[in-house]
Amino acid sequence: MKTVRMLYGRTGMDLRLPEPTVVLEGREPGPLRNPQDAVAAALADPIGSPPLRELLARKAPRTVAITISDITRPVPNREFLPVLLQTLNDSGISDDRIVIIIGTGMHRPSSADERNYLVGREILSRVEVLDHRADASETLVQVRDDPPVRVCRRFAEADFRIVTGYIEPHFMAGFSGGRKGVCPALVDLETVQRFHGYHALADPKADTGILAGNPCHEISLQIARTVGVDFLLNVAITRDHRTAGIYCGDLEKAHAAGCRQVADWTTASCDAPFDLVVTNGGGYPLDQTFYQTVKGMCAALPALGPESTLLQVSECAEGLGSEAYTSLLLAYNNDWRRFVADIAANPSRTRLDQWEFQMQARVLERIGRQRLRFVTGGIPPEIQGRIGVNPVLGNGTAQERAQRAVDQYFVRHPRACIAAIPNGPYTMIERTGT
Repeated sequence: MKTVRMLYGRTGMDLRLPEPTVVLEGREPGPLRNPQDAVAAALADPIGSPPLRELLARKAPRTVAITISDITRPVPNREFLPVLLQTLNDSGISDDRIVIIIGTGMHRPSSADERNYLVGREILSRVEVLDHRADASETLVQVRDDPPVRVCRRFAEADFRIVTGYIEPHFMAGFSGGRKGVCPALVDLETVQRFHGYHALADPKADTGILAGNPCHEISLQIARTVGVDFLLNVAITRDHRTAGIYCGDLEKAHAAGCRQVADWTTASCDAPFDLVVTNGGGYPLDQTFYQTVKGMCAALPALGPESTLLQVSECAEGLGSEAYTSLLLAYNNDWRRFVADIAANPSRTRLDQWEFQMQARVLERIGRQRLRFVTGGIPPEIQGRIGVNPVLGNGTAQERAQRAVDQYFVRHPRACIAAIPNGPYTMIERTGT
């Protein structure tokens, strides 16, 4: 047996797997030795753009807006925000002229503790920090009429706009980062619904690692261009959430450079489907809801065939997710085929958070519900039985139940080909065989 450490909550989960198990993971980049020095260097020598100080000197902005990702993303804001703010201060822009906007998209607002986790008390005491509110019309401004697009007013009306975030493989948009710091992070519900609409996600190019022809990427980029982004600061991170790469400068050029490097770091290849694939929801903070957990399922798709079993562990300490998402899952009560038929029959109507169930349906269409095994410590058993998975229940902790599921599978299938994806949704699996 070999021990493979899965991302799970804050602590991780060690599973003993048969020795022939193939571990699907990219080559882990090392953390930058001095990330703050590296940020300063990247701001001074950006990609496809003049240095940030030069841009600020040219524009002489009265106000500056900076976006950051919300609590669902493990972005090391505290490593780059102090350097970014110092650059603004050195350019004559005082703290009271800067606002940091948490790009919540359609996620819930951040708590006081989460804001402290995101930026730290020192920055909270200096700079205004607020959540984007997609449901508060008074906080939005329309930037396009056909189709109508509304975005966070404080960002759109700032004299200088900076987008931050991190780049990872993304199961819909190809890669995160870049333009996603505007859409869906700062837009209204109707725009999010178009971005995540039935036809966009039914397109096979709306998938991990694909940008060219990907409708999610193209919708998002078009909106970011409309709003206007003056400077991008994206990072790549290690497994333990430390900064591994920094990509500053032009919205599109810097993002493209980061995507190329992240693809190189995170790609793992397999030439055939496996009988059993063991994966996870990405650990804290991503795996705190079942909504985000779907990313790990979809990331495993290239390693799955029609007869494969997928075993996924995910903490889900906050349960399923939003009220709308919870109601949707429970209303369909495992009948994912009816759900897909319903949204296909009425593609102009996009219900809040239906997109995550549509993505889960990709996995269900491939392997069926019985082969989608799920282990969690955060969702009641009676609820697990209604959300399109085959839950691993019984006595013991989540780790004990997951281990029991692996052991029982191997007893029944001693010659099975088994794969483990320790980094879950942060791994981009490339299928090289047929």
